[in-house]
Amino acid sequence: MATQKHHDKIPPTPTAPPNGEAFPIVGIGASAGGLEAFEQFFRHTPADSGMAFIVVSHLDPGHASILTEILQRATAMPVVEAQDQMAVAPDAVYVIPPNRDMAIFHGKLQLSEPEQPRGQRMPIDAFLRSLAADQGERAVGIILSGTGSDGTLGLRAILGGGGISLVQEPTTAKFDGMPSSAIQAGYVSHVLPVEKMPEALLAGMRTLAIRQEQIQPAAASAMNRILMLLRASTGNDFSLYKKSTIGRRIERRMAQHNIDDLGVYARYLKERPAEIHTLFKELLINVTSFFRDPEAFVVLKQEILPQLLNDKPEDYLFRVWVCGCASGEEAYSIAILLREYMDETGREFKVQLYATDLDDDAIAVARAGAYPANIAQDVTPERLRRFFNKDEAGWRVKKEIREMVVFAIQNVVKDPPFTRLDLLSCRNLMIYLEPELQNRLLPAFHYALKPGGMLFLSPSESTGNYPELFAAQNRKWKFYRAIHTTTSTHAVMSSGLTWAAESNARATGEVAKKSAGANLAELTKRALLQTYAPASLLTDAKGDILYVHGDTGRYLRPAPGQPTLNAIEMARDGLPLELRAALRNAGELGVSTLEQELPVKTNGGFSTVALSVRPVASEGLNLMLVSFQDVAHATPKPRAKRSSSATTGRIEELERELTYTRESLQATIEEQQASNEELKSANEEMQSTNEELQSTNEELETSKEELQSVNEELITVNAELQAKIEQLAGMQNDMKNLLDNINVGTIFLDQELVIKRFTREAARVYRLVGSDVGRPLADIKTDLDGDDLIARSRVVLDTLVPYERELCGVGGIYYLARIQPYRTVDNMIDGVVLTFADITERIAAIADREARELAEAIVDAVREPLVVLDKDLNVVSASRSFYQRFQIAAQETLGQPLYALCNRQWDAPALRELLESILPDGQAFEDYAIEVDLPATGRCKLLLNARRIVGKGGATQLILLAMDEAESE
Repeated sequence: MATQKHHDKIPPTPTAPPNGEAFPIVGIGASAGGLEAFEQFFRHTPADSGMAFIVVSHLDPGHASILTEILQRATAMPVVEAQDQMAVAPDAVYVIPPNRDMAIFHGKLQLSEPEQPRGQRMPIDAFLRSLAADQGERAVGIILSGTGSDGTLGLRAILGGGGISLVQEPTTAKFDGMPSSAIQAGYVSHVLPVEKMPEALLAGMRTLAIRQEQIQPAAASAMNRILMLLRASTGNDFSLYKKSTIGRRIERRMAQHNIDDLGVYARYLKERPAEIHTLFKELLINVTSFFRDPEAFVVLKQEILPQLLNDKPEDYLFRVWVCGCASGEEAYSIAILLREYMDETGREFKVQLYATDLDDDAIAVARAGAYPANIAQDVTPERLRRFFNKDEAGWRVKKEIREMVVFAIQNVVKDPPFTRLDLLSCRNLMIYLEPELQNRLLPAFHYALKPGGMLFLSPSESTGNYPELFAAQNRKWKFYRAIHTTTSTHAVMSSGLTWAAESNARATGEVAKKSAGANLAELTKRALLQTYAPASLLTDAKGDILYVHGDTGRYLRPAPGQPTLNAIEMARDGLPLELRAALRNAGELGVSTLEQELPVKTNGGFSTVALSVRPVASEGLNLMLVSFQDVAHATPKPRAKRSSSATTGRIEELERELTYTRESLQATIEEQQASNEELKSANEEMQSTNEELQSTNEELETSKEELQSVNEELITVNAELQAKIEQLAGMQNDMKNLLDNINVGTIFLDQELVIKRFTREAARVYRLVGSDVGRPLADIKTDLDGDDLIARSRVVLDTLVPYERELCGVGGIYYLARIQPYRTVDNMIDGVVLTFADITERIAAIADREARELAEAIVDAVREPLVVLDKDLNVVSASRSFYQRFQIAAQETLGQPLYALCNRQWDAPALRELLESILPDGQAFEDYAIEVDLPATGRCKLLLNARRIVGKGGATQLILLAMDEAESE
């Protein structure tokens, strides 16, 4: 592509297209190293592309930018600094001003004060997101050289809206941080060197222009073939996705391969299975963000979650499904809100949050929970500190939030939904589906929700055709409450969804019987447990309680200190040792302890309790069933004979020893518990210190980001200044060459008449050398006669009235000397400028003219024939007597060589030699005789006299030739 040449003329003002025609708008973002890339891009962009270009760069907020001026030199398009509410026009370039955030709405630029502190601003992301929302498929995002990740999320929005994204080839960028971030995130249509981007843009626009022609009945069969290839290769049916959405993404792949015909692309897919997979990934729309539509999430936290949870017990299992979760931001946003709700209310619930999507790559990103640094635009600093860890690549969701979410690959059309849900979020999925498929999914969502459960949609979606299934809870932010009805079950089973059809087939003829049997069995089990089963616990190997059956208050009590659900620590006196041993035997050896009778202290006394601990068979889990059962005191049997006093004493001694041992062991346990408490306290202190260190680290990270931002701004400013320096250097070279070649001596003096600069010609007037710069001009000797130019210069400084005079120098050289005030671009007087123009030739010309006039006056006054000749011996003038005597007209004489007149009678070598010696040698001659034929008298003899003409200014370059007729002998 031919480059654009620089135009010196002022570029035209941007003008809107006629009739409000739509046109592509290109957002170009860069930071460090971007100036050179900007210039290179615009040098290769034609001035009549029909596109508008909006430049967003990281600029120093306290420094005036000259980016507009620099870019204007690289393009013939008008380049203007953006203003608030400025309408965008094609074939023009708009540049963001310093210290402003910029957006676009209805084709008009909107400027605002930055909200984020310096170092956390993402102006490129902010603008590209607004561009995607405003222009849709006509939006183009370009990321050039820069550090960090600004622009990555903006490109994701551009692609999600059907636009095109281009990124500079990282190896050609001065700083590859921003291009690499966008490439790694996968939000790029093309990766190209900067000089090739305009060509790719024009190709993409041509594809966009012919789209209406392509999506016609003639291309319908080709589209169907493409959808069949996708279904056969991936197992996913896109036939009920909106054709406009699919069409835009197919066009992007076609543009990538320079294919303009849909049928050709269908054949291309059939021949290249790898391209089918690439197209499949292109069709998966992974556009999301943390807390997208922030007001909706405020409503979710403040209104919806309290409605769903306020009347629930603390062990309630809260089930959530995020359908079409993409890379997981929305799922984590809901998990964060649930964690905040539980922290603020002091109530703990069990949470099962499932997040599913069709794209395995997006699910992998979601499971990792790692996101770029620019999510700070969507997540508040408090939430970043509380729920994220900072790393070199950006932010990662903390483990406590990641563990709340289960990510899985699922096709909502083919696979059965999660059921018994309290909250189902399906935002920005159905807008890409045809109404037929939307009407199939909504009953399935109702089927998945509990009665009273909440459906959460995006602002552009609704439950339109199913008022009997959903009641609007918040119409603005699209929260719908599931109405208790069986309608959805019938609707789902007849909807045509794959999973519903399979489930319906399996259930035919068996559902009622199995349901009745299951209910009777459940009732029987429940009655038996309540009647015969002892109070029991389900614990893990450490004794942590997982489930409680029956009344265990006689055997357990709250442990002092930090709340705990550990059965060993809660066991009443008499149970802990044996319970610990029984759990160890069951967990490590698989040996059950059955009905071990133990004295347990209860209500100030002791009672006998039978303790049983059994291992529970469970796949992958080490669980124990702990049972407690009171033992009634047996009636003592009469003894055959009384024990001796010695035996009785021995028993008492053993009982005392046992009591002492138990008390010692209890003291040891209490000491161990005290040590544990101290360790817990130390651990809490360490945790507090760790949090302080983490806070300090975050502050350092913030400072680092601010310094990085300042560094980027300084790099941009430095690039602008470097460009300005190069421009000034060029102007200085131009000025030097100009002054050196106009043959005018020039001397620049400051207000103290000290030499600042002078030209080569000025050294002929004043005896100047290079080391004289910085010296007063009065110290330098001049070869000019007459006027005191130093004094005249002071007068000009005082009065600001220019002065000029003709002066004569050495060798008879005349100069026109001028003195004028030296004015800066700010119209300040900063000295004077002396110029000396050589006017010697002009003075000589004036003298020649005066001499000619004098000669003509003399010639006209005498009666003898006279001729005035110039240095080439051409006739300048002649007397009337000459014309009469030789009967020749003036027009035949003036300007003609003397030798050519009168039939070349004057062409005598001796005469020529005499005449040619007059001017160089200053000689004259008299009475040179020559014979000529006169028209009236015939042949006669003439005496010639010639000499140089001298005027007021001295000798001239003219010769006076007089002719006198000799007397006859």
